[in-house]
Amino acid sequence: MTIDELQGLVTEFSQQRDWERFHTPKNLVMALTGEVGELAEIFQWLTPEQSEVVCADQDSRVKVEHEVADVFIYLLRLATVLDIDLTTAVQAKLKLNEQRYPADLARGRATKYSELR
Repeated sequence: MTIDELQGLVTEFSQQRDWERFHTPKNLVMALTGEVGELAEIFQWLTPEQSEVVCADQDSRVKVEHEVADVFIYLLRLATVLDIDLTTAVQAKLKLNEQRYPADLARGRATKYSELR
């Protein structure tokens, strides 16, 4: 399924419930933030090692999957409302990041682009 098809499903879901009037950019960003917070809550007190295997447990996996899906659904909805082509936006951002983070300078480093040179 493509991004456009997923956006269509989410839009249809919203329309069927007459929720579009609530889906202002502000409200969607706030909802997105809340869902990211719920995803973060799952990982908050785990060690790095525990976080790497959190999905090994089926119950934990389902919780993580649900929160990741919620985040993605709100992101899809926000992009639809703001008329942002996600594919184009991601490609443009990756192109910019290629310039900001040249592989020879950034490889193996978690340094902000402004500090690489």
